[in-house]
Amino acid sequence: MEVYGEGIETEVHEGREIRRDGAHGRGSRRVAAAEEEIDGLPAVKAASVETSDVNKDESQELKAGWKKFLAHVGPGFLVSLAYLDPGNLETDLQAGANHRYELLWVILIGLVFALIIQSLAANLGVTTGKHLAELCKAEYPKFVKYCLWVVAELAVIAADIPEVIGTSFALNILFHIPVWAGVLITGLSTLLLLGLQRYGVRKLELLISVLVFVMAACFFGELSYVKPPASEVIRGLFVPTLKGNSATSDAIALLGALVMPHNLFLHSALVLSRKTPPSVKGINDACRYFLLESGFALLVALLINIAVVSVSGTVCATDKLSFDDSDRCSDLTLDSASFLLKNVLGKSSSIVYAIALLASGQSSTITGTYAGQYIMQGFLDIKMRMWLQNLMTRCVAIGPSLIVSIIGGSAGAGKLIIIASMILSFELPFALIPLLKFSGSRTKMGPHKNSVFIIVISWILGVGIIGINIYFLSTSFVDWIVHSSLPRPVTVLIGIVVFPFMAVYILAILYLAFRKDRVVTFVDKSDSSHTEMEDGVRRSDGNKATEVMPYREDLADIPLPN
Repeated sequence: MEVYGEGIETEVHEGREIRRDGAHGRGSRRVAAAEEEIDGLPAVKAASVETSDVNKDESQELKAGWKKFLAHVGPGFLVSLAYLDPGNLETDLQAGANHRYELLWVILIGLVFALIIQSLAANLGVTTGKHLAELCKAEYPKFVKYCLWVVAELAVIAADIPEVIGTSFALNILFHIPVWAGVLITGLSTLLLLGLQRYGVRKLELLISVLVFVMAACFFGELSYVKPPASEVIRGLFVPTLKGNSATSDAIALLGALVMPHNLFLHSALVLSRKTPPSVKGINDACRYFLLESGFALLVALLINIAVVSVSGTVCATDKLSFDDSDRCSDLTLDSASFLLKNVLGKSSSIVYAIALLASGQSSTITGTYAGQYIMQGFLDIKMRMWLQNLMTRCVAIGPSLIVSIIGGSAGAGKLIIIASMILSFELPFALIPLLKFSGSRTKMGPHKNSVFIIVISWILGVGIIGINIYFLSTSFVDWIVHSSLPRPVTVLIGIVVFPFMAVYILAILYLAFRKDRVVTFVDKSDSSHTEMEDGVRRSDGNKATEVMPYREDLADIPLPN
């Protein structure tokens, strides 16, 4: 080291000369390539290593997040099959043929509302560890419990009617057999479905989903061919209008086909097939994953429903229709709608349409079967074997379908689908109101209850749909009584029977809405003895389980998607 002047010294370091001002504590480096050492590593290299570690950690966290999300995928897509069943196709085709794009806003509002209530149902199951039917059994008196069970079973049957008729229409198109014979043959499809389930529910769902999306691809292809006016489609989505005599009934039928009461019982139970850590973070993560999955699944369902309505509305409104096709558009049903796809598929349109319709009916059977199982197990604590439950539901659904198809033929069977959708809409309050009350109740959800904003929005939409149902029910019945051609004594007798029933219907809704919850079912399990579930479930041998295990051991005999 050499001293040059006052406080200025120089030293040679690794062959480079460095001068410092020691008197004032300031250092000046005159070599451009001088580097400062940190822990034996140059600063540039240390920063590079640190950045690499951060990127690696972020990559691992992202990969772990996707892995957790994929582990929760399944329940939402299974539930979304109900939004693509023959009942939805029938109401979509009728709405498009009668009103073009004017009722698209009903589908949009219906599926947005469906996303909200389906997420509420999923959150209810994740938080409480019980599904909706079990909570209804715990909360309500015995008489009310049995009434709710009967209504829920009727909802499953009403949802199964379109599946029976849609399958019989598909068999009629493929093999030219009478519709009533197809209804009888449909009963045998239960055994075929259960036989395919032996190879795994996942594989069966994949096969049916592929066939259903074949129909979706056909309608999207036809949509690109007919090119409906984009401005009118957008206006139909966002500008509510109800024009024409049948607009109100068609709108209610659309809502009934989209928002199904048995789906609420189903979704709250299906989420129990995923292992959720009983901590605040674990529950919040699971609820977020199920919301994202349901949102994507229902977005796909929304696009398919919009495509069906747009194709029907565009094709039936064109001036180039033949006389026969124009006559079909005036009374469009599932068995006569294959001509809509002629521009894309030509002569094979009827065959492809029938196969996809058959797949649509059979895929919906899965949701109905699971829902019936959970409803019976939850309300009555009876776990009936799947083949027996499925057979009983199908036999009850075949009864009215068979009678109507024999008397009214294909046209009568098509009208029965609309009636079944309206029945589902009228039964919705008896599943929706308990769900809204439980999901906003601290006695059921504890600290995980819904926010005030979600509670207000849910109740506004729920009360709106219930009010529309009551208005349509009362006005339609009064109009029918006034203009009925039946003898006056018969109409008076019908009025004496029906008006008290309507009063009981309204009183039952008010009872469910204003009754205060009295049973506390929430149990805080976030103590230290359960924190190990954050990292994995420990088996008796002390090893961590790597697979997803059912959260509800008592539901293990009901086949759940893995």
